[in-house]
Amino acid sequence: MADKLQVPGFCRDCMTEEPGGLRRCRACGSPRLVYHAELYTLTLAHIDCDAFYASVEKRDNPELADKPVIIGGGKRGVVSTACYIARIHGVRSAMPMFKALEACPQAVVIKPDMEKYVRVGREVRMLMQDLTPLVQPLSIDEAFLELDGTERLHHDPPARTLAKLARRIEQEIGITVSVGLSYCKFLAKVASDLQKPRGFSVIGAADALGFLKDKPVTLIWGVGKAFASTLERDGIRTIGQLQRMDETDLMKRYGTMGQRLYRLSRGQDERAVEINGEAKSVSSETTFNDDLCDYGDLVSHLRRLSEKVAHRLRKSETAGQTVVLKLKTADFKIRTRNRRLDSPTQLADRIFRTGMQLLDRETDGTKFRLIGIGVSDLSEPGLADPPDLVDAQASRRAAAEAAMNALRDKFGKDTVETGYTFGKGRRTKS
Repeated sequence: MADKLQVPGFCRDCMTEEPGGLRRCRACGSPRLVYHAELYTLTLAHIDCDAFYASVEKRDNPELADKPVIIGGGKRGVVSTACYIARIHGVRSAMPMFKALEACPQAVVIKPDMEKYVRVGREVRMLMQDLTPLVQPLSIDEAFLELDGTERLHHDPPARTLAKLARRIEQEIGITVSVGLSYCKFLAKVASDLQKPRGFSVIGAADALGFLKDKPVTLIWGVGKAFASTLERDGIRTIGQLQRMDETDLMKRYGTMGQRLYRLSRGQDERAVEINGEAKSVSSETTFNDDLCDYGDLVSHLRRLSEKVAHRLRKSETAGQTVVLKLKTADFKIRTRNRRLDSPTQLADRIFRTGMQLLDRETDGTKFRLIGIGVSDLSEPGLADPPDLVDAQASRRAAAEAAMNALRDKFGKDTVETGYTFGKGRRTKS
């Protein structure tokens, strides 16, 4: 017990200093204590709003407080987010709406109000920036913060400053957040998911290897279902197995991804919190040698550009939810058209098909000197490209695209071409 009592800690409700080993705060009786040997030396945090869209709706309509709430589209849409009451019933983000309502038929379904959510997200962001200029947003409801050097300004170590921020967001904005505190981005983000909602979790350098040892490989950024299946076929299911493997062997097997597996499995992540040059969108464009007006000619360029954008999204581990088409006419006038998708994407197929629909309305004989395609509203790829219940062929096209990407990664980007890139584009509304 003597060792535990020397571990620094405090109560997140009344901020009273309380050493480790206690179950409740001696000052206010709250069980919301946080303590850790490295609590007052760690400075990098990830803050994530809890069930953000649903929390905002409950804040604005107190009658929803004790009801299961799902934010999403109609019966053929998917769940954008669900409150924690709905999650108890098995509702999850990206779940088809009909399945969500089967799991929780009493749920209140609300269509997303993105304008409102963006506004609230900005309010949260402003409070973050009151603490430190080093705020790196990942989406409208989450961000990394670096608080190294802020102790003199706030007269508190970063851990206590973050707890005060969480309390301030709850009191002033009316929603809750969870905080992950660590020494690197990877583990800070992992930590913020450990005790939701209203969580505050700490992963220090000394306990990183032990913490990660028994976790599934899917905890590592970039290890989705497909790659996890590849690892499982090779007998690799846990991060602890990766910890026992050689970096060279992992790179021989999995290329650059092997190096990431080696490093992140050991809690090695040297990426800094960045504010300058943060990408707001990912795009690609081309200027023609001769002006083009034919739909088929424009589509062949559009396909190549969509594949470039998808490649960049995969490499940067991001996804985008709004597709943006850019055209420049022969007299240098710029047209931009955009469409927001139901979910984020990394797929060239979705980017391209949405771009074709936007392009179809613009090809009326006008001559163009430039075409571009891109995505904005960037986020992490965790919720990207859920199964499409409307387009039965979408899953097959996604699988075909994954196979083509694997061939290109191995043999070069020009190894595989589609009919569209050979100029076989046709006008279509599909």
